[in-house]
Amino acid sequence: MFNDIGPLELLTIIVLAVLVFGPDKLPKVIQDVTRTIRKIREFSEGAKQDIRNELGPEFKDFEFEDLNPKTFIRKQLDNDELGLKEIRNGFDLKKEMAEVTDAVHSRESEVPSSSSSAGGRIDMTKKPEDTGKDDRPPFDADAT
Repeated sequence: MFNDIGPLELLTIIVLAVLVFGPDKLPKVIQDVTRTIRKIREFSEGAKQDIRNELGPEFKDFEFEDLNPKTFIRKQLDNDELGLKEIRNGFDLKKEMAEVTDAVHSRESEVPSSSSSAGGRIDMTKKPEDTGKDDRPPFDADAT
């Protein structure tokens, strides 16, 4: 609940509570706050139980946390019925990248540097030759 409160913030809250309520009334205020939080939790759990009872036996495993979209998607992706784990495990990204890297490096060593690519293939690893002229397309005033 308060995972993002650091020690400095907690110390600041304690000092402010002592200054506002005073050391005499502070224990009573803490008891009242904890009692209120406890009552809110009991009310919340009672409401959840009432909803589960009203939904019927089909929804006995229903969890309200499943209504969170992230939790819902994560639960569906972990579901084995769809076979997504097999698909996900079938992809080995490191292996694929190693194959691509090997193909690129072997391609560089096979291509002769004096001629252009043979057989109508374009060598993407080779830099284009500089012809010395301006390669910008002509300006079209109507297109802008």
